[in-house]
Amino acid sequence: MPDIDHPASSFTDRHIAPGDADIERMLSVIGVSSLEQLIRDTVPESIRSTEALAVPDAESEVQVVERLRAIAAQNTPRRSMIGMGYVDCVLPGVIRRNVLENPAWYTAYTPYQPEISQGRLEALLNFQTLVCELTGLEVANASLLDEATAAAEAMTVARRVATAPGERFFIHHDTHPQIINVVRTRAEPIGVEVVVGDGDDADGCFAALVSCPTSTGGIVDHSAVIDRIHAAGGLVIMIVDPLAAVRLRSAGDQGADIAIGSAQRFGVPMGCGGPHAAFMAVRAAHARSLPGRLVGVSTDTQGRPALRLALQTREQHIRRERATSNICTAQVLLANIAGLYASWHGRAGLEAIHDRVHAHASVLAASFDAAGVSVRHSRSLTRSVSTAWTPTRGLVLQQMRVSIFDV
Repeated sequence: MPDIDHPASSFTDRHIAPGDADIERMLSVIGVSSLEQLIRDTVPESIRSTEALAVPDAESEVQVVERLRAIAAQNTPRRSMIGMGYVDCVLPGVIRRNVLENPAWYTAYTPYQPEISQGRLEALLNFQTLVCELTGLEVANASLLDEATAAAEAMTVARRVATAPGERFFIHHDTHPQIINVVRTRAEPIGVEVVVGDGDDADGCFAALVSCPTSTGGIVDHSAVIDRIHAAGGLVIMIVDPLAAVRLRSAGDQGADIAIGSAQRFGVPMGCGGPHAAFMAVRAAHARSLPGRLVGVSTDTQGRPALRLALQTREQHIRRERATSNICTAQVLLANIAGLYASWHGRAGLEAIHDRVHAHASVLAASFDAAGVSVRHSRSLTRSVSTAWTPTRGLVLQQMRVSIFDV
């Protein structure tokens, strides 16, 4: 019986298994006398520690929460000005209460049983449709870990499908530094040379990574790089800011073959740097090389529309050597929040948010100009960036009856 007078022990009895009898039985089955002998026989001496771990006494859940609150109270709230893909935003209360703070949603992971997961699959399909409409590409996955790893995944997709020769990968110099660093780290073990520079350095590369807007906020015309890469048989990856994509020409219209980005701006708290859901969209021709989870529309045995996971290219579902990626973790909860954020505001609401942010930036730039302070991209702030933007229709793997922005 657990000691009811000691709440810490009750937590141990509830959550830590197996017990002494279970351990003794398992040791007898494998033929060792103790856990110490098992460790000696299985763990090389060169990597074993000879000293006991300095583990403090157990505490109750209440005690741990109180200690965490005391630590958190030492923080001083500040307004973040770091940028670099991290933007403060407002999450509507209805989504916060019913999704972010609801265990039925925040514990949802891979929906292995589609017949009992239709609601979760529909929410992910909503996210995929949002990404397709903002990027102008036909197929999107159900999120990736973060923007930097999505860029690395896009590099490997381009390497698989591009016909351009060579192992050189171009990154425009005005790209978030954390993205450049992660891509370099992932490129080294697979023998890819990363080239960071301007458009003239893209020659001889099998793919290019550009941003719209750039890391410093510029609206740059990448058409010269796109034409140069395409002429050599390469692919173009464009990093997209989802709020800017509401008004700018889509990545697909600009000629990009793959679009990636972070959905954090759509209602996801910054969380001291994460976690944040990333996205990736590709042209239909590259759908089978798309990493990660993908929700598709099918029919059940009665002929009714039904949702399921499609193109099971993750190592969880197929042989590891055939997987498109073995590290393409999704961010289901945050992807759902971003998709529901867009549904809650609708197209008109997102356009209003975009215009408000743009107006504030323009006023700030004008004030700096009036004070004699140089603004790097003041022209791109003051000029009109609105273009014809229409939702993508007839998605290849995610046929929706209506556009997300028609509701």
